Amino acid sequence: MSELTPPRLSGLEIKEPSTKAAGLTAVRYSLRHVTEYMHLGEGLETLAKLNQKGGFDCPGCAWPDPDGSRTPMAEYCENGVKAIAEEATKRRIGADFFAKHTVEELGRWTDYELGKSGRIAQPLHLRPAAKNYSPISWAEAFALMAGKLRELHPDEAIFYTSGRTSNEAAFLYQLFVRQYGTNNLPDCSNMCHESTSKALAEVIGLGKGSVTLEDIHAADLIICMGQNPGTNHPRMLSALETMKENGGRMISVNPLPETGLLNFVNPQRPLKVVTGGTDLTDLFLQIRINEDQSLLRAWLKILYDREKSAPGEYFDQSFIRDYTSGYPELARLLEETDLEACITNTGLSREEIEESAGLIHGSSRIIVCYAMGLTQHENSVDTIKELVNLLLAKGSIGKPGAGICPVRGHSNVQGDRTVGIWDKLKPELAEALREYYQFEPPTVDGYDVLRSMEAMAGGRAKFFFGMGGNFVSATPDTELTARGLRNCDMTVHVSTKLNRSHLVHGREALILPCLGRTERDLQATGEQFVSCENSMGVVQLSKGVLEVEDMDLMSECAIVCELARRTLPESRVPWVAYRKDYDLIRDAIAACIPGFARYNEKVREPGGFYLPNGPRRRRFDTSDGKAQFSVTDLSPHTLADGEYLMTTVRSHDQYNTTVYGLHDRYRGVHNERRIVMMHPLDVKALGADAGAIVHLTSHYAGKERVAEQFQLVPYSIPRGCIATYFPEANVLVPSEVAARGSNCPISKSVRVRVHLT
Repeated sequence: MSELTPPRLSGLEIKEPSTKAAGLTAVRYSLRHVTEYMHLGEGLETLAKLNQKGGFDCPGCAWPDPDGSRTPMAEYCENGVKAIAEEATKRRIGADFFAKHTVEELGRWTDYELGKSGRIAQPLHLRPAAKNYSPISWAEAFALMAGKLRELHPDEAIFYTSGRTSNEAAFLYQLFVRQYGTNNLPDCSNMCHESTSKALAEVIGLGKGSVTLEDIHAADLIICMGQNPGTNHPRMLSALETMKENGGRMISVNPLPETGLLNFVNPQRPLKVVTGGTDLTDLFLQIRINEDQSLLRAWLKILYDREKSAPGEYFDQSFIRDYTSGYPELARLLEETDLEACITNTGLSREEIEESAGLIHGSSRIIVCYAMGLTQHENSVDTIKELVNLLLAKGSIGKPGAGICPVRGHSNVQGDRTVGIWDKLKPELAEALREYYQFEPPTVDGYDVLRSMEAMAGGRAKFFFGMGGNFVSATPDTELTARGLRNCDMTVHVSTKLNRSHLVHGREALILPCLGRTERDLQATGEQFVSCENSMGVVQLSKGVLEVEDMDLMSECAIVCELARRTLPESRVPWVAYRKDYDLIRDAIAACIPGFARYNEKVREPGGFYLPNGPRRRRFDTSDGKAQFSVTDLSPHTLADGEYLMTTVRSHDQYNTTVYGLHDRYRGVHNERRIVMMHPLDVKALGADAGAIVHLTSHYAGKERVAEQFQLVPYSIPRGCIATYFPEANVLVPSEVAARGSNCPISKSVRVRVHLT
């Protein structure tokens, strides 16, 4: 059996998808979640500090707050409320819970049931051959970890980071790991936006986006590709609403007609609730899965052919001349491009592509927003370079209302990378660590996520430490990941709630419960705060407001400091002082990481501060100092008879691997997660009806992977394409095939077969 738990079907209900995002329905669901987990008064008081200046940063998405000293009274979304309510829950699980339930029994629970069990209230230890977790003191837990780490060669240990980790904790974490002697620092970026980091660093000199929130408001045209903001970063919808009211337009490109792309009812604007909201998308292009590169090439071909007869009318030739290189090579490629082949690849009509090209031609300030629908394919790096080609041709980068906007998921995933979490150590950071801390950092690249999985499964890594996250559920190739974790001598997870990774463990395991974003962090020198970087490069403070009651927790910073102190007794890093006073950590970051000068001063200013961004000012730190056009090969998918191209998506009742409920109301799918969204004609061609039970298989590198017991849901999706939820379908995603150049999993385009039971 390839899956971690026997599949259980819950009673699928298929209803009409919602036609409007947010609105009073979102308010109702949010309040229901608050009252389920918290006292209503305390819940509303807590939410009043969420994403506010001087308050705490949402542990959900990384969408920025409005600039300035004030933000809207309710600067949060439905899924943000769900995340806060579950973190601030009054439910506790400790010694009694784990004495009652064995690991084997808990392994039969669904991810939804595990997450609902409550906050982990004390450190827990699974002894070798034991059936139950049992309480352990913090001192004993640190002694066990430090002892194991001192036994190993540093490269036999893996240190994973989730996007929840603050700048301060992440900097300390990478410092400890590198002083320990390894660069084995896989992180969730490896699985999500590594393709962005790779492509953008090469062609514009910075592996981040170039726009601000004000640019979104001022855009003439936003092209939203491979993204579902209504579920994954709903606060983006109010920014798109402002863009529309300012006269901007939007093209949405997606295999599924996501509700959040189409109509938004802003619950903070009563008139909008009455009048029916804002139509966000002017033109929806329902593209085949992973044919975005072909669409971008088609747009460039149409505009280029017209530019030849009217120079300067379709492309910004002055920008191309002054700020770019490689245009002659791109021009030769476009001369040779077969437009009809590109159109055929996309599954769109020529009329749709011509109309959308006309919108691009008529716009001066263009922003392309995208997410994992573009980053998790074999050709993702090339696709992102292709969309940069479009922006460069239009001169739409480095000016107000224009640029590139990769929308990151978890709330500090970008910040973690900025302060050093990466399996590759940049030479400038190595030099800074060497000079500031007087030790020699390791120079050999470490393991990223996919290589970590292989190293554990192959016995080359024997210790796994997860700083947040749910590694076994987030990764592809579930069977390989599980085998790797079970092959470890020790697995450790810093967590707030129970998840699947606690149950897929090494020969010995620890769960270390930590403070959440909502909770006050009291250390020896007084109350502390941490900081995060949002999707647009703003660093701002986050300070919890809730008192920690009846739980034995430590902060992430304190956990790292204590582990480092115990493991590296000869270290000259002031770990004890860092644990007491986070200002000292920020002073160290300011000394080692570019852009953080006067960190402690600037982060205390309302709204925080922007990190340097060269492309925003038309400064490109590339090999030739210019933004670079790229020449790439198209990679259209050719499916064999009986094959479908599968993409994995989130439901609306989910954030990353956390399942809040079983109702994907925007898509009309209720009470079930093991579903396959398939075109009605493809359902009919299978000889099946809605709700039919099927098995899915994928075949890569001579290996068959199986996911059993899924139900068919007829849905609006291109023929030959299907959509499933993750993590349920992660078992089908191969580890042997990944994005070229970035090693991202190909979770958004997996060739599968569908078998009726």
